Amino acid sequence: MGSPEFLQGCEWQRHRNGSPMSRMPRTVAGLLIANIIVFAAGFLLPNGSERLVTVGALWYPANANFGLWQVVSYMFLHANLSHIFFNMFALVSFGSILEREWGAARFLIFYFLCGVGAAMIQTGVNWEQFRGLHDRLIAAGLTPSNISSLLATGRGRLPPDPAVKAALVELYGIYASPVLGASGAIYGLLVAFGFLHPNAKLGLMFVPVPIAAKFFIPGLLLFDLFSGFTGFSIFGASIAHFAHLGGAAIGFLLMLLWRHRGPGAAKFTPTGVSQTFR
Repeated sequence: MGSPEFLQGCEWQRHRNGSPMSRMPRTVAGLLIANIIVFAAGFLLPNGSERLVTVGALWYPANANFGLWQVVSYMFLHANLSHIFFNMFALVSFGSILEREWGAARFLIFYFLCGVGAAMIQTGVNWEQFRGLHDRLIAAGLTPSNISSLLATGRGRLPPDPAVKAALVELYGIYASPVLGASGAIYGLLVAFGFLHPNAKLGLMFVPVPIAAKFFIPGLLLFDLFSGFTGFSIFGASIAHFAHLGGAAIGFLLMLLWRHRGPGAAKFTPTGVSQTFR
């Protein structure tokens, strides 16, 4: 699952007192350490990466590798160094602010609900796409047993029709390509940050002018929506855009739910103070 790679070089500042928030909260630090340990284990253990992905990544439910725990464990697995770096950078940058404002318990609940929600929404989208492709292949003359055999083994005689062959390859991609990464939970944090600090400026690499969170975050979500439906992405292939959107949607709903709750709840109190990420 792709990470928000454009969130680079950001430093939170409150110009009210001129001092950066430099001390990392305990829960964010714990999540950061856990992700780093799992990532390191994938490199250091014999066949570690393959074994961790087999057990912990989020597989399509019809795949023999699927397990219910994967809706949580997938958040601690990352494909490569850049994937974990940018996800953890965003976790520290935005998560530290939210944990200080909410407290550890509420932050942790929010983080995991967004991550689990992202997994369920991505799985639902995959299920619908899988069903449509499967029906197309059946209509083209393939039998269910033949399709199941091709999916289970990854081998077999492909149909000569290019359109049918492409549908089968796409079906196999859903079946055999697991989802991994903390990006769904991170997108939930982004939405929460945008609600609480809509006027905070995000200074982004390749963008000379800082952009207010209330404009940047909706724009990012619209781009993910476009990429999810078209397959076009400037950040590379194999990005679970609907997991991003799912995490953002759960984050949005939670912020609405917590809006009028008691002490410690998410409070919508934007100020006129100049706040900048750069």
